[in-house]
Amino acid sequence: MAALLAGAAMTTGALAALAGPATAAKARPVAVPAGSAWAVSLGDSYISGEAGRWAGNSNDSAQTDALGPTAYYDAGTREAIVGCHRSKSAEIAFGTISAKNLACSGAKTATSAYSSDSDFKPGLDFYNDGAGHIGQALALQNFSATNRVSMVVVSIGGNDFNFGSIVQTCVEDFLSSPTWWKDYCKDDASVTANFTSANVAAVTTRIANALKNVNTALARNGYLTSDYSLVLQTYPSPLPNGAGIRYTESGYTRQNTGGCGFWNADADWSNATALPTINSAVRNAATQSGLPNIKILNVTGLFNGRRLCETGVHKLQETSLASWRSAGAVDASEWIENIRTVSATFGPYYVQESLHPNYWGQLALRNCLRQAYNGGVIRGGTCSRTGNGLTAAGEPVVGLS
Repeated sequence: MAALLAGAAMTTGALAALAGPATAAKARPVAVPAGSAWAVSLGDSYISGEAGRWAGNSNDSAQTDALGPTAYYDAGTREAIVGCHRSKSAEIAFGTISAKNLACSGAKTATSAYSSDSDFKPGLDFYNDGAGHIGQALALQNFSATNRVSMVVVSIGGNDFNFGSIVQTCVEDFLSSPTWWKDYCKDDASVTANFTSANVAAVTTRIANALKNVNTALARNGYLTSDYSLVLQTYPSPLPNGAGIRYTESGYTRQNTGGCGFWNADADWSNATALPTINSAVRNAATQSGLPNIKILNVTGLFNGRRLCETGVHKLQETSLASWRSAGAVDASEWIENIRTVSATFGPYYVQESLHPNYWGQLALRNCLRQAYNGGVIRGGTCSRTGNGLTAAGEPVVGLS
């Protein structure tokens, strides 16, 4: 981290360093806004609240519809950015302090090219096309100019590893090959290319630079790294190992009914190789960024026992429970949304909701994030389920250790 620069002549190199995304703590150019503290979420679908409308999975959407058709409206009667899916159940609204959700489903570290408003995916950068489309770092800069930000929570990097495309490939391979000649996604060139040492290193650097952009956005408004904490989340395991999937590999039930069309070997690979690689990149990026105020929130195992198709939980139509509101529904339900294919998606569902924490999963994350806030003494740690039922706040029982 660059040394504090105050009261000394600056070289041209020093000025250039301050102007770039690696800006660290320095003398305040302006005063940090006064007033109550805010928490801000940045990043991708795993923090925007994607799939947060649905409390479990069912053939009958009414049985699991916890938030209704306005679930993703974050700007009155619409979405501020179409497709960002900043749901009302998103974890950032943990209630202890005011919250602002700037994350966007589908976001990468850098803003993606777009052909229409619905394709715009702001990254953690300072993108600005002059027509109202801005990157998340610039959005944070604008927000923090008039609101005192004390915590920024980030989930980023999964889409840089092409998470969605990998899931699609795994499901396609499952559906297009028989049990006696299984075509695995774990050895497909389009999948393995994401996990070469060169690509992992490149994505790690992109994540680190995105974190530096968060610091730069706040530094431009006078914030020092001591004024806020950056909570960096890992990614959770959404699917159990093959032996823990309750639907057989034979036939198409695993996908058509379960919504979890992975071969056992691919499910094992996702937990043993893909997820650890992605999460290691996230952790290493935190170190590479050089920022001293990062706290790691490990949510890798938070949904264990409640994952999609996991033995021990059910689709609601497989139970005697009337709806997600029924007593015990939270413990009987899956906390991860079904994987949906384009050809099978209709009605109120979105393909992009696939394999994301649903309403119960979002509230479990929310409970853990509130504990991480810790009354303002922000800390990291590992989130895990610590009991059954719901808290007084209506959230799953989880702990942070």
